Amino acid sequence: MTGATGAPRLVLVVACALVDADGRVLITQRPEGKALAGLWEFPGGKLEPGERPEQALIRELAEELGVTVKEPCLAPLTFASHAYETFHLLMPLYVCRRWDGVVQGLEGQATRWARPERLRDYPMPPADEPLIAHLIDLL
Repeated sequence: MTGATGAPRLVLVVACALVDADGRVLITQRPEGKALAGLWEFPGGKLEPGERPEQALIRELAEELGVTVKEPCLAPLTFASHAYETFHLLMPLYVCRRWDGVVQGLEGQATRWARPERLRDYPMPPADEPLIAHLIDLL
Protein backbone atom coordinates (compact mmCIF):
# COMPACT_ATOMS: atom_id res chain seq x y z
CA MET A 1 0.00 0.00 0.00
CA THR A 2 1.35 3.41 -0.87
CA GLY A 3 0.68 6.89 0.42
CA ALA A 4 -0.64 9.88 -1.54
CA THR A 5 2.79 10.55 -3.09
CA GLY A 6 3.11 6.98 -4.34
CA ALA A 7 5.70 6.21 -1.66
CA PRO A 8 5.15 3.21 0.60
CA ARG A 9 3.10 4.10 3.68
CA LEU A 10 5.01 4.71 6.89
CA VAL A 11 4.18 2.39 9.78
CA LEU A 12 5.26 3.44 13.28
CA VAL A 13 5.91 0.55 15.65
CA VAL A 14 7.53 0.78 19.08
CA ALA A 15 9.68 -1.94 20.68
CA CYS A 16 11.30 -2.59 24.04
CA ALA A 17 14.36 -4.42 25.26
CA LEU A 18 13.35 -5.61 28.71
CA VAL A 19 16.63 -6.27 30.54
CA ASP A 20 16.68 -8.50 33.62
CA ALA A 21 19.02 -8.32 36.63
CA ASP A 22 21.44 -10.73 34.88
CA GLY A 23 21.73 -8.47 31.81
CA ARG A 24 19.62 -10.73 29.58
CA VAL A 25 17.17 -9.32 27.03
CA LEU A 26 13.64 -10.59 26.51
CA ILE A 27 12.65 -11.64 23.00
CA THR A 28 9.34 -13.08 21.88
CA GLN A 29 8.50 -15.40 18.99
CA ARG A 30 5.85 -14.33 16.50
CA PRO A 31 3.03 -16.91 16.69
CA GLU A 32 1.62 -18.88 13.77
CA GLY A 33 -0.92 -16.97 11.72
CA LYS A 34 0.92 -13.63 12.00
CA ALA A 35 3.23 -12.13 9.40
CA LEU A 36 6.82 -13.32 9.91
CA ALA A 37 5.59 -16.18 12.13
CA GLY A 38 8.33 -18.06 13.94
CA LEU A 39 10.78 -15.16 13.99
CA TRP A 40 12.00 -13.67 17.26
CA GLU A 41 11.56 -9.98 18.02
CA PHE A 42 11.66 -7.37 20.72
CA PRO A 43 8.17 -6.99 22.22
CA GLY A 44 6.03 -4.01 21.34
CA GLY A 45 3.56 -3.05 18.64
CA LYS A 46 1.82 -0.44 16.55
CA LEU A 47 0.72 2.90 17.90
CA GLU A 48 -2.99 3.56 18.13
CA PRO A 49 -4.28 6.90 16.76
CA GLY A 50 -3.39 9.72 19.14
CA GLU A 51 -1.03 7.55 21.20
CA ARG A 52 2.51 8.59 22.10
CA PRO A 53 5.22 5.92 21.62
CA GLU A 54 5.70 5.48 25.37
CA GLN A 55 1.95 5.04 25.92
CA ALA A 56 1.79 2.46 23.15
CA LEU A 57 4.71 0.53 24.58
CA ILE A 58 3.26 0.49 28.09
CA ARG A 59 -0.07 -0.75 26.68
CA GLU A 60 1.55 -3.39 24.45
CA LEU A 61 3.76 -4.78 27.24
CA ALA A 62 0.72 -5.14 29.48
CA GLU A 63 -1.40 -6.78 26.74
CA GLU A 64 1.32 -9.09 25.38
CA LEU A 65 3.37 -9.93 28.47
CA GLY A 66 1.26 -9.07 31.53
CA VAL A 67 3.81 -6.62 32.94
CA THR A 68 3.29 -3.07 34.13
CA VAL A 69 5.85 -0.47 33.09
CA LYS A 70 5.96 3.15 34.22
CA GLU A 71 6.96 5.76 31.65
CA PRO A 72 10.05 7.02 33.57
CA CYS A 73 11.44 3.46 33.35
CA LEU A 74 11.57 3.61 29.53
CA ALA A 75 14.85 4.91 28.11
CA PRO A 76 15.10 5.49 24.34
CA LEU A 77 18.14 3.71 22.88
CA THR A 78 17.98 3.75 19.08
CA PHE A 79 15.60 3.19 16.19
CA ALA A 80 15.23 1.04 13.10
CA SER A 81 14.15 2.31 9.69
CA HIS A 82 13.44 -0.53 7.27
CA ALA A 83 11.76 -0.71 3.86
CA TYR A 84 9.58 -3.79 3.58
CA GLU A 85 7.94 -4.61 0.25
CA THR A 86 4.61 -2.92 0.98
CA PHE A 87 5.44 -0.36 3.71
CA HIS A 88 8.29 1.44 5.45
CA LEU A 89 8.76 0.65 9.15
CA LEU A 90 10.05 3.17 11.68
CA MET A 91 10.65 1.54 15.06
CA PRO A 92 12.08 3.27 18.13
CA LEU A 93 13.67 0.86 20.61
CA TYR A 94 13.45 1.60 24.32
CA VAL A 95 15.30 -0.14 27.14
CA CYS A 96 13.50 -1.01 30.36
CA ARG A 97 15.14 -2.53 33.43
CA ARG A 98 12.22 -2.13 35.83
CA TRP A 99 8.65 -3.45 35.64
CA ASP A 100 6.02 -5.04 37.84
CA GLY A 101 4.71 -8.55 37.23
CA VAL A 102 6.05 -11.76 35.77
CA VAL A 103 6.64 -11.95 32.02
CA GLN A 104 4.29 -14.39 30.30
CA GLY A 105 3.27 -14.79 26.67
CA LEU A 106 -0.39 -13.79 26.92
CA GLU A 107 -0.96 -14.05 23.15
CA GLY A 108 0.43 -17.57 22.81
CA GLN A 109 3.91 -16.40 21.90
CA ALA A 110 7.06 -18.07 23.22
CA THR A 111 9.41 -15.91 25.28
CA ARG A 112 13.16 -16.21 25.89
CA TRP A 113 15.70 -14.35 27.98
CA ALA A 114 18.87 -14.14 25.88
CA ARG A 115 22.31 -12.71 26.49
CA PRO A 116 22.90 -9.76 24.12
CA GLU A 117 25.81 -11.51 22.39
CA ARG A 118 23.54 -14.52 21.68
CA LEU A 119 20.66 -12.54 20.13
CA ARG A 120 22.00 -13.24 16.62
CA ASP A 121 21.38 -16.95 17.28
CA TYR A 122 17.65 -16.25 16.95
CA PRO A 123 16.20 -15.54 13.48
CA MET A 124 14.63 -12.07 13.57
CA PRO A 125 12.70 -9.81 11.21
CA PRO A 126 15.05 -7.62 9.14
CA ALA A 127 14.08 -4.47 11.06
CA ASP A 128 15.07 -6.00 14.44
CA GLU A 129 18.51 -7.32 13.44
CA PRO A 130 20.36 -3.94 13.36
CA LEU A 131 19.19 -3.21 16.91
CA ILE A 132 21.30 -6.06 18.33
CA ALA A 133 24.61 -4.19 17.98
CA HIS A 134 23.25 -1.29 20.04
CA LEU A 135 22.17 -3.67 22.82
CA ILE A 136 25.54 -5.43 22.82
CA ASP A 137 27.30 -2.05 23.13
CA LEU A 138 24.98 -0.97 25.95
CA LEU A 139 25.02 -4.19 27.97
